[in-house]
Amino acid sequence: MRSGRAGTLPAAIGALCRALPLESRPAPETFRLAKFDRPQAVRVGGAVVHRMPHPSPLSGLAVCTQIRFVKSVLWYHGYGRPEFYQLPSDGSVGSRELLLAFSWLLNRINLLEQLLIANRVKIGDETSVCTVSRFFCLFSPLSQFEVDVRYLQWLNGRLRFQWRNLHVDHQEQCKLFHKIHSYTVGCHIDHTIGHFSVTEVDLVRQPHSYKQLLQLLESETSRLEAFLEWKQLEPVYWHWMVMNQPNIKDVKSEERELPDEREFCAAVRTITEAVELKLSDLKYHCAHKKNGMHGPYRLVFKDKRSEPAINVVHATEVISELRMQEAKLGRQLKRLQEECRHKLDQIAEGLAGVICIPPTKR
Repeated sequence: MRSGRAGTLPAAIGALCRALPLESRPAPETFRLAKFDRPQAVRVGGAVVHRMPHPSPLSGLAVCTQIRFVKSVLWYHGYGRPEFYQLPSDGSVGSRELLLAFSWLLNRINLLEQLLIANRVKIGDETSVCTVSRFFCLFSPLSQFEVDVRYLQWLNGRLRFQWRNLHVDHQEQCKLFHKIHSYTVGCHIDHTIGHFSVTEVDLVRQPHSYKQLLQLLESETSRLEAFLEWKQLEPVYWHWMVMNQPNIKDVKSEERELPDEREFCAAVRTITEAVELKLSDLKYHCAHKKNGMHGPYRLVFKDKRSEPAINVVHATEVISELRMQEAKLGRQLKRLQEECRHKLDQIAEGLAGVICIPPTKR
C-alpha cells in the first residue's frame, strides 16, 4: 500500500528497510543517524553485509571479527575508499563510512536483488551451479596495509579444512536427496518433476507445518512488494545521500581521491597487464559463444529410461565444466606463485646480511 508520503525520503528509506531480510533490517532512523556519523548507528551496514549471498555465521563472534569480515567482503567486491579500511576494529566509530559502503553495494552489485534471491523460500531441492568465468582485479585497495605471511598461511589452512568439511556435508546432502527422490518417484502431480522434494516430504509427514511455510511465503511477498516500491523511490535516496555530505563524493562513483602521477601510472600498468592476461580467455568465450551456467538449479531425479526434458543440465556436464575450470585456475595459481617468487627474489637482493629461505613445496 502507498501513503501520502510517496516520493518522500521517509517512504524511500522505509521501503528499503522492508525489502531487507528481517534479521538484517535496521530501523529507518538509523540511516539518518549514520549520515551524521552518530555512534548509535555504527552497525548500519555490518548486519546486512555479513548476510550477503555468501552468508557467514558471525552472530556469535566478536565485534572485531565481524568488522574484519565486513571489510574483506567490501575488499572482495572492489570497494576502494581508504577511510573505510582505516576504521578501528572495535566498532566504536564509523557509522557514516558503513552507510557509504552499504550504499555503494546497493548500486555496484545490486545488493537488494541478491539478498532477495539468497533468502527466497525454496520449495524444491536446489543446488547452486556456476561455470561462468570471472575476471578479477589484480590490485587491491588493501595493498597499503602490512599483512603477516604466517596469518595468511593460517587462513589458507583453515580455508582448506572448512572446504573439506563442506564437501563432506554436500555429499551427505546429495545422498539424502537421492534417497527421497528415488523413493517418491511418480508421486508428484507435476510429471516433469515426478517426485517430492525434502520440503514436500516434510509437509506430507507433518501437515501442520504448512502454517510456517505460509508465513515465510507471506514475508517474502511483502519484501518483494517493498522492493518494487523502493525501485520507484530510489532516486530520492541517492539525492539525499549526496546532499550535505562534506568532503564526500557521489556514493555511486568509486569514492577515491585521484592518485599522484606515479601511483596513477603504476595502476595503469597493472590494469593493462591484467587485461592482456585475460584477453585470450575472453576471445575464446566470444568465439565459442558459450553461455556459462550460473545460479540455482532445481534437482530432479531422472533415470536413463525417462523422457528427455527441456532446458535440463546434467550433472556430468557440470562436473566436466568444473574440472576444466579447476585446471585453468590451477595454471593461473601457478603463474601467480612464480610471479610472487620473482618479486620476493628481487626484494631479497636488496637486503644486506639477510639469508632468505624459501618455503618448502608441497
